[in-house]
Amino acid sequence: MKAPGVTPRELHIVGFQVGRETYGVPITSLHEIVRVPEITSVPDAPDYLEGVINLRGKIVSVIDLRKRLGEAPGALDRRRRILVVEHKGRLSGLIVDSASEVIKIPLEHIEPAPLELEEGSLHCVTGLGKSNGRLIVLLDMARLLDYGERRHPAADVGLAGAASARQRTVKTL
Repeated sequence: MKAPGVTPRELHIVGFQVGRETYGVPITSLHEIVRVPEITSVPDAPDYLEGVINLRGKIVSVIDLRKRLGEAPGALDRRRRILVVEHKGRLSGLIVDSASEVIKIPLEHIEPAPLELEEGSLHCVTGLGKSNGRLIVLLDMARLLDYGERRHPAADVGLAGAASARQRTVKTL
């Protein structure tokens, strides 16, 4: 139990690899890590959206982080995983090359993202953490996952809401 007024002195993140880089997201946003199952493609989706999976009865959209971060496509590998994260009450899956470990980074070892990264079109890097002689790129889940919503307003209402909106449009014609 945390005492009132005491701030945490380290950030707990889930470390994972995409290409040669190590990335991290706050452990509080992680729901679970699963192997990559069969993914159902969705028509008219952005290229980085691989499709959806059925995760114990819940439909989860799956984003390929290699594509989302501008990396070259990787070979299919048994180490690939899906990080299932929760954002705005919804689950989303992030395909990564491998999930490594929970990393504890002291707050004094975290630097803010360089301004050049914030000016880019993706701007989802919140900082860089230093751990055991390596740099870990810290990602902001809201910026990473909301990107598609800005480009596709119907994504916020989900597939059922989009179908309902299409039905309303057809009825008014």
